[in-house]
Amino acid sequence: MYDLETRKRALTLLRQGRSLNSASRQTGISRAAIRGWQARIEPLRPSDCRRCRDRPDLPHPPDAYAYLLGLYLGDGCVSPHPRTGYFLRIACANAWPGLIDACADAVHAVHPTGSVHRLPREGCVSVVSYGRHWPCLFPQHAPGKKHERHIQLATWQRESVNAHPWEFIRGLVHSDGCRTTNWTERTVAGQRKRYEYPRYFFTNKSEDIRRLYTDTLDHLGIEWKQANTWNISVARKVSVAMMDQHIGPKY
Repeated sequence: MYDLETRKRALTLLRQGRSLNSASRQTGISRAAIRGWQARIEPLRPSDCRRCRDRPDLPHPPDAYAYLLGLYLGDGCVSPHPRTGYFLRIACANAWPGLIDACADAVHAVHPTGSVHRLPREGCVSVVSYGRHWPCLFPQHAPGKKHERHIQLATWQRESVNAHPWEFIRGLVHSDGCRTTNWTERTVAGQRKRYEYPRYFFTNKSEDIRRLYTDTLDHLGIEWKQANTWNISVARKVSVAMMDQHIGPKY
């Protein structure tokens, strides 16, 4: 079920002369749903979705949602389902069982009335939950790959991220980041010595998602560098120490 503002935006496209097919492709909403809203835009019954209320509220609990938003932007998707409307799927690598648990816990916390499934795949586990309101919680849902379309947070999502920036960063790092140990050699008193130092990397093809990551790092006072086209590096000692305090290695 979609919130009232989403329904109004879809119907506005039709009033502007767009076809049902065109409005469906642009919004990611089925033609049947948009057609039904032409007859009745109001929901038929009260919704338990916090975003579908007369006065929409932030998802709860907010820290779990901020973490789940980071996971979704990295390795998640929302897809249509014939019986339940939609389902959320987040891919988690088998190498990090603790991450799989944390992801499942966040999904259950944000959507406590729905069940959470762990579906094994080659090299990973898909954490899946079914429900009609996942597009309400993740309005970035749309056809196509995230890095091939514009990704922007809604105002209420920015409020969640600003309130829990470390949880958001943690979700992004857990999905598309890592903590590694780099090394270099220096000549000291005529002798070559090897030095090792920790570093955080975040890798994502989407310029918009990388910007959400770096903007939040800036907000937290974390120094970062663009390592290459898709990679963001955090290597300064003080910044790494802060990342270690709040994020740490995957497990």
